[in-house]
Amino acid sequence: METKRIVFVGVGGQGNLLATRLLGEACLAAGIPAVVSEIHGMAQRGGIVESALVMGDATSPIVSKGEADILVGFEPLETLRALNKCNQDTIVIVNVHPLPPFTVAVGQGVYPDVDKALETIRNAVSSLIALDGDELAAKAGNPLSLNMVMLGALIGSRAIPLDGDVLKDTISKTTKQAFLESNLKAFDFGIAAAHSPLDPSKSGIKS
Repeated sequence: METKRIVFVGVGGQGNLLATRLLGEACLAAGIPAVVSEIHGMAQRGGIVESALVMGDATSPIVSKGEADILVGFEPLETLRALNKCNQDTIVIVNVHPLPPFTVAVGQGVYPDVDKALETIRNAVSSLIALDGDELAAKAGNPLSLNMVMLGALIGSRAIPLDGDVLKDTISKTTKQAFLESNLKAFDFGIAAAHSPLDPSKSGIKS
């Protein structure tokens, strides 16, 4: 099958590592070869966290500069920083809700304008799917379900050959019962958002 290189990037605590693992498990359940990268970053300290999954006939999960077919960004600034993984044919799926780093919070830095960051990303790649994942997670009843929203958006983009029901089944088997309903709802919200993404030039999000 065609190889798909997917990079996930975000901030520690957003759940992108779990999203990567769930996608890998769903691929294997569907009979799709997949390899997942090791953890990169400081997941326990709110630092940058990057992981990758390669679907198809590949033995290494490493995605080098310019090789990503899909970039899933849980935070807009970190998505912009990971733009070197992309090329002009890459599809980028980004949560437009900013999570400013500690230096910004204490007044030692300035968070970039989100709309300008999104415009830079859009001009560099084939397609940009922008959504307010935090808002959708809260709407689903669980602010911590951002990772489910982003997985749903990935499926909704139709960029990978994986049926959404397979991923839902994987989520159902790994989610605590108390959070299952909200996680599945968040997943569905992500799919819908990918079908009707935000206009990147009018995100309405302020840093």
